[in-house]
Amino acid sequence: MSQSLARALRILSELGEGPRTLDELAAAVGVHKTTVLRLLRTLERERFAYRDDAHRFRLGSGLFALAGAALDERGIRDVAAPHLARLNELTGQTVHLGVYEGGEVVYLDKYDSRHAIRMYSRVGLPMPLHATAIAKVLLADQPEPRRRLIVTGIDYTPYTGNTITGPDALLEELARVAGQGYALDDAEHETFLRCVAAPIRGAGGRAVAAASLSVPDVVLGRDGILGLLPELLATVRAISADCGHTP
Repeated sequence: MSQSLARALRILSELGEGPRTLDELAAAVGVHKTTVLRLLRTLERERFAYRDDAHRFRLGSGLFALAGAALDERGIRDVAAPHLARLNELTGQTVHLGVYEGGEVVYLDKYDSRHAIRMYSRVGLPMPLHATAIAKVLLADQPEPRRRLIVTGIDYTPYTGNTITGPDALLEELARVAGQGYALDDAEHETFLRCVAAPIRGAGGRAVAAASLSVPDVVLGRDGILGLLPELLATVRAISADCGHTP
């Protein structure tokens, strides 16, 4: 490890204990103030540190963002697994975990229902962005300009009579999803199936994944699957907490 890097890390470690003056940092690192100031300027440029109005140095937003990304990059599938298995056991319904990556929403994990009627889905396969609950949840969390750009590039295949078939209708639906905190696939992808999904949030507050419950309409109707929403929301809150999210 180079000497400059070691000193910069020591400065960050000191700032992690609280705000410090230049003199205090120089004493802690054991070098002249000009050396510390040069390192601090680099850290400030990268937003890892900043100087407040009292001329004390503090940790910057860039470091918080980096820490949040590190938490978000923890294997979300492994973190979510015990919670999703518990939800599957509690409800007896199909549970999915999905993420948005590379312009697609894909399933990361699946727990089959105990019913004879099974939902056809496979881990690793993409799902329609306009016709599935998980996709709606993850798109609804995108910044508004990005959300609008995504919906204009979708091929609006009409899978059922309930499928959303245009960008304006999807944008309206995504705004509703963002406001209520969950999404419903009301037989929009398959005529015999409904799904409800909710976001899993990382330390930075953004949705890093989403979980869903899927139920055939011969088992539960629309009101029935919405009746499972409290269990789903409790599950995603628990997973989010394990990902470092604080509401």
